[in-house]
Amino acid sequence: MPAPATDQARVNIPEWSVSELSAALKRTVEDAYGYVRVRGEISGYRGPVASGHCYFSLKDEGARIDAVIWKGTFGRIRFKPEEGLEVIATGRLTTYPGKSSYQIVIDRLEPAGIGALMALLEERKKKLAAEGLFDEARKQLLPWLPDVIGVVTSPTGAVIRDILHRLADRFPRHVIVWPVRVQGDGSAEEVAAAIRGFNELPEGGAIPRPDLLIVARGGGSIEDLWSFNEEIVVRAAADSMIPLISAVGHETDVTLIDFVADKRAPTPTAAAEIAVPVRAELIARIDGLARRSLGSWSRAQDHRRTELRAAARALPSADALLAIPRQRLDACADRLPRALRANAQLHHTALSRIAARLTPQLLRGQVERRRARFAAAAGLLAASLRHNAEAQRTRIARARDRIGALMERGERALLTLIDRRADRLERAAQLLAALSYHGVLARGFALVRGPENQPLRTAAAVAAGMRLDIEFQDGHVGATAETGATGRREPIAAQRPRPRRRSGGSGEGQGSLF
Repeated sequence: MPAPATDQARVNIPEWSVSELSAALKRTVEDAYGYVRVRGEISGYRGPVASGHCYFSLKDEGARIDAVIWKGTFGRIRFKPEEGLEVIATGRLTTYPGKSSYQIVIDRLEPAGIGALMALLEERKKKLAAEGLFDEARKQLLPWLPDVIGVVTSPTGAVIRDILHRLADRFPRHVIVWPVRVQGDGSAEEVAAAIRGFNELPEGGAIPRPDLLIVARGGGSIEDLWSFNEEIVVRAAADSMIPLISAVGHETDVTLIDFVADKRAPTPTAAAEIAVPVRAELIARIDGLARRSLGSWSRAQDHRRTELRAAARALPSADALLAIPRQRLDACADRLPRALRANAQLHHTALSRIAARLTPQLLRGQVERRRARFAAAAGLLAASLRHNAEAQRTRIARARDRIGALMERGERALLTLIDRRADRLERAAQLLAALSYHGVLARGFALVRGPENQPLRTAAAVAAGMRLDIEFQDGHVGATAETGATGRREPIAAQRPRPRRRSGGSGEGQGSLF
């Protein structure tokens, strides 16, 4: 029965290999769609794999598509993927033949609207607050009058001009500007690097280390200010050892760096006003304090001068004060000559009584008693010296006897040790002689070595034409094998014997082996 027409048409369809069909589908998908923008929720995100690429999915309530971000692109995108975040992905639609699936290769990633950005901002704020980065206890006090102010901002915007103009009006200070981008890809990394760079400047270096930092940017949308919501910027500001003022956006704009900064300014101009006081006001205040101080000092001097004059009027005159002491001095002057004569008379009488008792016999008796005492002490000293010398001689004799005994014991121990070591050496020499193969050679055996001087233990190891070295008790003989192990044994031509390696051996030849 003939086949139906439809079956015949199917038979005529051209054949495709799997690779050809996959390549055709890949070209069709890429040519038909090319670059697309897809809105969906991130699902299955686990971070970059070992190669640095990211694999996840985008889904909505009715479909799901695989997505991939290559390593080079992942480092450039501003918003990093997060599980459950609704995003708008821009990239190329392609297929993956290994799984027979299609996927999008993402080149750009952004949150899907303000709602998603605010949700991401709120989630990040809760995370950083839980780590304690927003605690008031960890914030530093601002210096009252900094010598050097570091400013992290764009060098081309109006912000830096406003800050410099306001500082010049209030109190001119030395300003160091670290130029950065304040929005766009890579801006967050530049701001964080600028904050850390200011903190790493050494004290007393070529570039002065700032006493205060101002991170500033003009107003804008939440997307424009998003760099100051990145974790890298917030953590750099939290780690700053230099007090930091955040002046990002207008007064109604709030970013995460405002919560971690030591002070938040509503505008960049307000940051300059917070950083330094007004010089003219300080000068006027100092002048006022100086005038008040001088007036207080003058009034105090006048008051003390009035009190001194009143006290001087109440004091008695010098003659009235010195009248009684002068009378006492005159009375003492009258009594002094009589008192001196009476005192001299009393001392003369006492000296006469003492001189009557001092006779030569009394002095000689005292000298004799002292001499006797000295003689007794000398005798005791001599006896003590003799006893001490005798005791020292006894100790020396005992030590000499002890040393002699120790020397004898040491000599006996040394001789015993030498004998034991000599016996051990002799036994080792006998054991070496018993284990040495030279004893086997002495009983009529020979040691055969190959070309590389290795011992040959079987005939199978000998090949025809092999150079052999045969060692006897009294020397070596070189030989050449005529056949292998299976051949008929023929006499081997003897070669001139080689002298033995050991000293004292004879050098006579062996002759023919067979």
